[in-house]
Amino acid sequence: MPASSQYRRPLGRDSAHRQSLLRNLVTSLIKHEQISTTYAKAKEAQRVAEKLITLGKKNTNASRLSARGFFHEPDLYLPKVFGELAKRYENRPGGYTRVLPCEPLKDDQAASAILSLVDGPKDVRFKMTAKALSRQQDEMLPMNEITATNIRKVTRFRENGATELLKEVGRIQKEKASQETKEKKMFEKDGTRFKWTSDLPRNDPRWIEKRGPGRLVRRKIGPDDEEDVDAKE
Repeated sequence: MPASSQYRRPLGRDSAHRQSLLRNLVTSLIKHEQISTTYAKAKEAQRVAEKLITLGKKNTNASRLSARGFFHEPDLYLPKVFGELAKRYENRPGGYTRVLPCEPLKDDQAASAILSLVDGPKDVRFKMTAKALSRQQDEMLPMNEITATNIRKVTRFRENGATELLKEVGRIQKEKASQETKEKKMFEKDGTRFKWTSDLPRNDPRWIEKRGPGRLVRRKIGPDDEEDVDAKE
């Protein structure tokens, strides 16, 4: 799939290395539906992924040959591109992927981002919108303009979008209630408390899973710890 050289980011690599990098990034995106990388790489991979999904929607012999030449293991990924994704985006005119800036993933503080397929199980904005709705319900807050706009965006082309969003809000509420019950039992048993923190060691599984610092997670603190357990750093 040749791309115009105009406006392309070189990514500090020669043409062959750059093409190989983008091929690997897009393959990971198709496989996992979400990847974290630098912002520049995410934007370039987004352009390639959009073209690849468009080929899947065309579903012609020519488009299949073009897509087959892109993947190292086409038999693993072509069925998803021309099947599941083509059906998911059948009525969407474009914008099959989304780039969301995030905290730097590496110590060099390079601008980072999350690249994800929209309307799928790992749509970041969909999950963020569900969390915002859950918080509004808990704190009895009025609907704000940003949340209303996000609701329209994440439900417009998703199949049964409104219903799926309500299901996700319910899942979050249930998970939150379960966590609160668990923490209450642990406090009553031995005085264990919890706090929100982003201060986790690099070898903590949650730090590795979330790919970088800055994400707030619940961490145990001892019964004699004087830190404010309600403070959110």
